[in-house]
Amino acid sequence: MGVQQELRRDEQQTERIETSAKTANPSVLDQMGGPSGFIYSTVPVVIFAGANSFLPLPVTIAVAMGSAVLLAIFRMLKGEKFSSAIGGVIGVAVAAGLAAWTGSAKDFFALGIWAALAGFAVTFASLLARRPLTGVIWNLMHGGEHAWREDRRSLRAHDIATLAAALVFGARFAVQQWLYVMDTTGGLAVARVAMGTPLTVLGALVVVWAFRRTSKRLLRKA
Repeated sequence: MGVQQELRRDEQQTERIETSAKTANPSVLDQMGGPSGFIYSTVPVVIFAGANSFLPLPVTIAVAMGSAVLLAIFRMLKGEKFSSAIGGVIGVAVAAGLAAWTGSAKDFFALGIWAALAGFAVTFASLLARRPLTGVIWNLMHGGEHAWREDRRSLRAHDIATLAAALVFGARFAVQQWLYVMDTTGGLAVARVAMGTPLTVLGALVVVWAFRRTSKRLLRKA
């Protein structure tokens, strides 16, 4: 009887872990507007690059901003959260403001390049410090009380996940910085789209795998 109760408790604990993982992961995607949010974020970039090929920079900026505002309205009419929809407008506004300030169309992409460099620096530094960032985040999400670094398999999983994130950031920076130096706005737009959603999805899959692996190992023991 005692063994059956023990097995039942283990099954219930496992179900709670899997349920919490399923609910936690969508919440992150919801904050970014879901999978469609990645697609919406590329539309103003494509419009900016296309308009820049035959319009003056001020008009190009106005067209890109207009497309971002229209997309935000469309998303809110579909029932998306205001914070998710307006985030895209803010991002385009900051990028457009930088381009307007410098007078160079390629600076529309500068903020993303700097962000990629910062992301690479943070993730790679956490690996060198033997505190992979994804593991730190997982621990904070679960109360910050787990000795996850003492569990070799969990630590290895987060080494892999954080390395994947560092490679994503590093690849984005290397390619887009080269295109920035080459002064090709169209190339920067293509790189932003091609290295946006695909690389983000690949990196996110590795991070989710590390999160679930750690949850199954450590939360079950708790």
